[in-house]
Amino acid sequence: MDKDPRVQAATAHWSGRFVSNGVPLADFQDVTNSIDRWEVWCEAWSARGDIHEKLGRESLAAGYQLSAGQHLTVASICYHFGKFLFVQDPEQMQVAHRKAVECRNLALEYLCPTGERVVIPYDGKTLYGNLRRPTGIDKPPVVVMVMGLDSAKEEMETNERVFLERGMATLAFDGPGQGEAEYDLAICPEYERPVGAVIDWLSKRTDIDSEKLGIWGVSLGGYYAPRAAAFDHRIKACISLTGPFDLSACFDNMPGLTQAAFIHRSKAGSKDAARKFSARLSLHGIAEQITCPLYVVAGKLDRVIPHEHALQLADSVAGETTLNLVEDGGHVANNRIYKYRNQSADWMADKLVIN
Repeated sequence: MDKDPRVQAATAHWSGRFVSNGVPLADFQDVTNSIDRWEVWCEAWSARGDIHEKLGRESLAAGYQLSAGQHLTVASICYHFGKFLFVQDPEQMQVAHRKAVECRNLALEYLCPTGERVVIPYDGKTLYGNLRRPTGIDKPPVVVMVMGLDSAKEEMETNERVFLERGMATLAFDGPGQGEAEYDLAICPEYERPVGAVIDWLSKRTDIDSEKLGIWGVSLGGYYAPRAAAFDHRIKACISLTGPFDLSACFDNMPGLTQAAFIHRSKAGSKDAARKFSARLSLHGIAEQITCPLYVVAGKLDRVIPHEHALQLADSVAGETTLNLVEDGGHVANNRIYKYRNQSADWMADKLVIN
């Protein structure tokens, strides 16, 4: 039987993301090779998550706490990638999502450095995040990490690490339409609102220097983060990873699974309504208000968000801009992380730690 074209596309285009964010390469190969139909995608990845969760719980029972944290984190990422675009079966998606959150929450206290699950009030609802602080620094700067359309805070381990290693705290959170918030809250084009709530919450912490605060956004978060920076000048530096300048300009050419996820998480109800909704996710007339330093990453081979969107963002802002155009990079340049991940973290450290 021929493979489902959705599985073929996933195997061809997602290996960089999965592996760079913590899935062992052998797991990616084993699981994707075992799947012929998209309908069993979530089940297959959840089964692989079960293996890592078992290893984590065995390590914890034996007193090997660091190993437990590492195994449980990989389990969480496997469960997450089972659910991330599996919107056609919300019940199965939620089961896998609950396992991702459960494993990451259990892992947090055993990581190095440790993490803390935090609760942030927002618009009568609750946003959840994971706060981690670098070892040996009493009041570090902080990077607020903004998710994309199908990412969630449970996917952020390797992205958090590059900032933590450079003396910055990280707060990865699920905003409206993302992760734990996607069930109650639709995608929010005016993303300065949830970011403002997060910064308000951080400003009350005595173990974080909220005066030295940066923001990082991936994929659709690469729109959200600069949008927030345009309106909230408490943000001192911003990293945008392959975000859209105007989502409606590329909506019809996005992969089918991505479109389906947007329809679901925007709660638009139909493709036509979602296309209309996507026009609200635009930086026209807004990017010019960004005055903080901005680091923009684009993959020239990006099939989701054409790299011209990043060029338009870099050309539109009022402040200092660094553009890193990865010539052989796909979406988020996950296939070439060595060309931007450390470099962007160094840039953020220059803005928040050294200055």
